[in-house]
Amino acid sequence: MAIKQQKSPKGTELYRNNHSRQYVTTAFNCDPAHAFWDAMVVVFGRNIPRPLPDGEIHRFHVPGDRQGSKNGAYQLFPDSIPSGWYGTWKDGGKWHTWSSRQPANSLEAEQLRQRSERARLQREIELKKSHQEATETALRLWRNACPADPNHPYLVAKGCQPHGLRQLGHMLLVPLYHEGQLINLQCIFPDGRKRFLEGGMTKGCYSPLGIIEPGQPVYVCEGWATGATIHEETGAAVACAMTASNLLAVGEYLRRRYPEAVLIFGADDDRQNPNNPGRTYAIKAAAAMGCGLVLPPWSGAEPLSCSDFNDLRQYLAQQRKPQS
Repeated sequence: MAIKQQKSPKGTELYRNNHSRQYVTTAFNCDPAHAFWDAMVVVFGRNIPRPLPDGEIHRFHVPGDRQGSKNGAYQLFPDSIPSGWYGTWKDGGKWHTWSSRQPANSLEAEQLRQRSERARLQREIELKKSHQEATETALRLWRNACPADPNHPYLVAKGCQPHGLRQLGHMLLVPLYHEGQLINLQCIFPDGRKRFLEGGMTKGCYSPLGIIEPGQPVYVCEGWATGATIHEETGAAVACAMTASNLLAVGEYLRRRYPEAVLIFGADDDRQNPNNPGRTYAIKAAAAMGCGLVLPPWSGAEPLSCSDFNDLRQYLAQQRKPQS
């Protein structure tokens, strides 16, 4: 959300959010923790905790995320020039920085720079630790799971075969790989709810279907059911990136790892969403890499709730059923 720079009222100054390049107004004598919270509100809304100015990294629940998750994080230093950072681990390193004022001289500027660098290194250490803990959990769950039941409600609803998925209780486990190593899991419940392991790595990770061979097509798509549908209909290998924003990262890895493969992006078409992220991200990824792109071939009769290749196949199968 853009905030226009305006003439400052008497008794206020403008400080700059260096990452998002927004200008925010704060009172000269305002409590730094309150001013920092005001800046966080611009990104997350008001339903977030008040920050603690203790120089420690704190996690918090981001409104709209899965209940119980703590993807948000911040760190606020109260001494010298009060400053800090905030954001969400889901943004892949797009952190917002904040300071109560501009440095008055080169010494203060250097102090802020060093503080920012230490904070960056601290974030990286915590992120690596979080990723490692999630990977250990993924490996343990995968070892303890059984081959998925073909009659699992989710597989039946999607009309897909298990294709190597595993099952733990009522929960399907979809493996996510990075650099050839199992690194995370997507857990799918009978009602279709999905979640990744808390703290697990997702960027650049994908779930494979089939075998990638030189000179043969490999489709890069979003969800597992979409990938299973493409694989079953074409026989081609598929890499399920799980999210639209991850399509490009997965495509770039596959290009490096399998340079002879023919990459094709199989896009979702989120027609009910004005921004249509499925189509938008896929088009950008295909353009950036010079790859092929395919979209569900709508006839015009399908409801707008159909947004991917699996939705289309299931709709057509339903239409072919004899009417009672």
